[in-house]
Amino acid sequence: MKRAFITGITGQDGSYLAEHLLDLGYEVHGLVRRVALEDPERRFFRIKHLLDRIKLHPASLESYSSIFHVLTREKFDECYHLAAQSFVAESFNDGFSTMNINVNGTHHMLAALHELQPECKFYFAGSSEMFGKVRDVPQNETTPFHPRSPYGISKVAGFELTRNYREAYGMFCVSGLLFNHEGPRRGFEFVTRKISSTVARINLGLASELRLGNLEAKRDWGHAADYVRAMHLMLQQPEADDYVVATGETHSVREFCELAFAEVGLNYEKYVKLDEKLYRPAEVDMLVGDAGKARRVLGWQPTYSFVDLIKEMVRKDVEALTETPLGVSAR
Repeated sequence: MKRAFITGITGQDGSYLAEHLLDLGYEVHGLVRRVALEDPERRFFRIKHLLDRIKLHPASLESYSSIFHVLTREKFDECYHLAAQSFVAESFNDGFSTMNINVNGTHHMLAALHELQPECKFYFAGSSEMFGKVRDVPQNETTPFHPRSPYGISKVAGFELTRNYREAYGMFCVSGLLFNHEGPRRGFEFVTRKISSTVARINLGLASELRLGNLEAKRDWGHAADYVRAMHLMLQQPEADDYVVATGETHSVREFCELAFAEVGLNYEKYVKLDEKLYRPAEVDMLVGDAGKARRVLGWQPTYSFVDLIKEMVRKDVEALTETPLGVSAR
């Protein structure tokens, strides 16, 4: 039985990945902050249905010694490094913490694995935000990086660290350059979940407006459940390499709003209000990925459409507030 270690197991991607690996017969372990063990009801809500099937290890990405300690006690075949400060807006507010967690945390993981378990395959969660002010459309594995946020910069640093450990030490280290991937487990601070949850509240008379920033920003949005399959496939290849994971479609925030409100029979124009305070200091206007390499080499392709994604998110948020199905069958 293969043994996998997931940092960020309590997050959206970590929870979907844990489910996927368990379905494949893996023994799944996860890294969590010690404070999370003291507040499991709030911290573990995405994985509460998995707690009797996984093993959690308290440690901090900011502490090399705590990670080292975990890896001295447990041996893993695969490590999926998903944990990060991943909210772009917060990275502008607190760039120092973002750099410390995202860059040093990645370095700590790689260094500890190199010292103790160099044969363990390592996955680094890259991001489309690394491309930032794009030079090519669509973006692929050879597109130059021009990050436009502290978060994007931290992910470029993590990518380079991962590549360096692959090239310098011969470790099996890969990066997934994942474009935006969403779902009903997305954090409420992210724009897609902010939209779907507020649509649900407006539909039930619990809110009257939705305040957003740049409605014309365009993103390549897929479903997280699809994207974690690509993570696993990358570590099953004979050679370590990096891959873009994306749908190849681009949609604006405005389109997302229109479809989300339409799902409950409302016109978004009546409820969406522009708020200049929500604009980024340095905007990324358009991101769209070319996942041709992932499709060709990994045999990966998404199963959720853009419309499927929005329908599920809105439906789940309505059901969470009412405990009554919206009338659309769950996938």
